[in-house]
Amino acid sequence: MARTVAELPKGARITDYISLGVVSKTFPLSTINTILSRMEKTSKRQRELPAHVVIYYVIALALYMQVSYREVLRCLLEGLQWLKKPGEKIHVTGKSGISQARTRLGWEPIEALHDEIVQPIAKERTKGAWFRSWRLVSLDGSTLDVADTGENRETYEYPGASRGKSAYPQVRFVSLVENGTHVLFGSRMGPYSMGEITLAKSAVKNLTPGMLCLADRCFLGFELWEQARATGADLVWRGKKNLRLPCIERFADGSFLSVIYPSLRDRRKKTNGVEVRVIEYILEDVPGAEPFYRLLTTILNPEQAPAQELAVLFHERWEIETALDELKTHLRGSQIVLRSKTPALVKQEFYGLMLAHYSIRGLMHEAALKDEVDPDTLSFTHTVRVIRRKLPHFVSIPPYGKRDVS
Repeated sequence: MARTVAELPKGARITDYISLGVVSKTFPLSTINTILSRMEKTSKRQRELPAHVVIYYVIALALYMQVSYREVLRCLLEGLQWLKKPGEKIHVTGKSGISQARTRLGWEPIEALHDEIVQPIAKERTKGAWFRSWRLVSLDGSTLDVADTGENRETYEYPGASRGKSAYPQVRFVSLVENGTHVLFGSRMGPYSMGEITLAKSAVKNLTPGMLCLADRCFLGFELWEQARATGADLVWRGKKNLRLPCIERFADGSFLSVIYPSLRDRRKKTNGVEVRVIEYILEDVPGAEPFYRLLTTILNPEQAPAQELAVLFHERWEIETALDELKTHLRGSQIVLRSKTPALVKQEFYGLMLAHYSIRGLMHEAALKDEVDPDTLSFTHTVRVIRRKLPHFVSIPPYGKRDVS
């Protein structure tokens, strides 16, 4: 019996059906089209690379950082080869066409997709994601090298170096991470000269009630503390050794009640202060440990979170270091520079990188729940390799020739 030849609906373009399979599950075409329409970025005429395809392509770039622009696009199109006639090849847009398509799209829709979709994903049964009733998250920042072009140098700037100058300009970014799943969310980026505190003021807006946020001492300041606390989340942040914290009341677990102030004038007059609970401890016989640790928390009742438990918990903050290493080393690739030549496309590429990381972590979380294991026990590197290997076969074709018209 002869097999019916598979064909696209009349008038449809092959690129309408590129949706990266595993990635499109995380970022549905209907959501992308809604964002594009809202931002007036929907393609207004027939193009080889319409706007929704470019969004998926930007995410794919993060999965193939070591591969050329055209080869990444070719990889996406390979999964559609069976729709063509025998011997007929799919046309792959040239580098110039790809650059023009990315420029038309801009960075705003990619950031909007990031802000709308990228959120914590842990379930009640996700192992390692909770402390008592709190969802554990951490706050931290890092940097990424970008292509050394005139525009990028002017916008993003070089980091300082002991001798001469660094090889590449850098972007600085700050993210929240869901400790149990390593999902990076609330990410904000800027030039290297922009401080982490400035970026953190935007990132902490993504905290919500029921979260317990861990952060190192570089973030502790009255303004940022109050901004984070106002979200309804609870905080456990490390304080500097020279921070003046008078003991108002000592608790049975060794912690004590104190007050922080917005300024020296307020401290002298004892006005506008905010109560905090302070936990001080040392780590004996622990290689690499610092001589003294001091934590400040919004959890004023020791029975809700005993000092010893919070001291142990704080060192879970290093989960974000692992997540950042996944992003910068295993996904991006060691010594790999963000390839975009203009500041706008650098920003687009950055959020594409964050979206790719989120989709991978979502897949790993599903696998962990299925096998009832801690997501930390799964290999991020192995997952990336599997997705890269299978991506051409994951291209989503609606069954029975029906198009997604949502």
